[in-house]
Amino acid sequence: MAKKPVTSRSGRFFKLAGMTASVAGQYAGQKARSLFSNENDDGARSESYTRMANRITDTLGEMKGAAMKVGQIASQTQDFLPREFSDALQKLQKEAPPMPFEIILEQIEMELGKPVGELFEYLQETPYAAASIGQVHRARLHDGTDVIVKVQYPGVDESCDSDLKQLRLALKLGGLLKMPKESVDQLFTEIRERLQEELDYENEARNIDLFREFHKKDSWVVIPSVILSHSTRHVLTLGLEEGDHVNEVTPERYDQATINLIGHRMFTTMADQLFRFQCIHGDPHAGNFAYRPDGSIVMYDFGCVKKLKPEIVEAYRNAIIAALDQDYKALDAYLIDLGARVGSQPAIDEAYYAMWRDILVVPFNSEQPYDFGESSIHKHVAAKTSTVFKYLDSFKPPVESIFIDRMIAGHYWMLKRLGVQAAFGEELRGYLGGPD
Repeated sequence: MAKKPVTSRSGRFFKLAGMTASVAGQYAGQKARSLFSNENDDGARSESYTRMANRITDTLGEMKGAAMKVGQIASQTQDFLPREFSDALQKLQKEAPPMPFEIILEQIEMELGKPVGELFEYLQETPYAAASIGQVHRARLHDGTDVIVKVQYPGVDESCDSDLKQLRLALKLGGLLKMPKESVDQLFTEIRERLQEELDYENEARNIDLFREFHKKDSWVVIPSVILSHSTRHVLTLGLEEGDHVNEVTPERYDQATINLIGHRMFTTMADQLFRFQCIHGDPHAGNFAYRPDGSIVMYDFGCVKKLKPEIVEAYRNAIIAALDQDYKALDAYLIDLGARVGSQPAIDEAYYAMWRDILVVPFNSEQPYDFGESSIHKHVAAKTSTVFKYLDSFKPPVESIFIDRMIAGHYWMLKRLGVQAAFGEELRGYLGGPD
């Protein structure tokens, strides 16, 4: 039986406050122990971080809402949290436990103003999917249209700001934010703006219309349509568009040629959104994409959409060109433009840039297909993560482009899980030539 969630603002506050006090206490204890020790015990610090990380992860997973969503975002970046936290927060990427069905029914009837029986021929009790801020149920309208109904958890919207303040305080008191205050402010402002948009399902409906227009010429991109009569700020009803989860893309139904075609199409949609539309689907994980044996890609969940500033896209394009050309002086300048490099700090050793370039450009460096299924890029990145400490004062998380990085990382993992074999170099260079 599902555990009754904490939905009141005061209940959420006290739950998060308890987590904050626990984390602060553990951090103070760890600092005290290090003061009375003659050496810096990395093992003890890592163990302390792991305990704090598990407390935060367990609390956020139970809370759902904005706090859990931030945890999911944090799990995808190594830029501002110790590795132990990113590792622990990966648990939040797994599908969330569902909300009790009676709460979902109450929320639908309150939002749409009618009994569920008048609204739908049927509404399936078992969730189609459950996530951090809402869950999805399959249903059918009285005219026979099959739909899915996305229902926001009660209390999540109203508690967003309070949740974020408590989470930020917990990270601060735990000594976990490896960034200057100005960067922390920027980062949490960016996350808050995206969350406020994601909590507004009317905004998501507009995003869906926008992306359907973006991809109207791509017959192989399938985006569900909005049923406006059954949608509000906290309930979103969409036409049912089914496809296979990445785990269901098996050799019995998908040959390698079809998987490779899907890979090229995924690269095209990502590059089009970044370089042509300058507006990206900001939550690219396995649950938000599905596939069909004809090579079609179904895209879900347009709550987190990031409209990009043209100058950020241009700086990103120029940085990639400079890296491919091994022009590291230019790369350094473009990273400053991007907000990733602190301009007041000395220039970076070109060998450092060359090391990262050689790891990251492998899929684009050959005319031969690259086997993403066998890719170990993520392992090479992890092995070199410790080198960032040498230049800790020279780099900062590029707040404006954090969702671009998140999109690219998400697509890498999907291409890997699909087992795509493709050469993207020529396609990438086509996009780097400049805007249409």
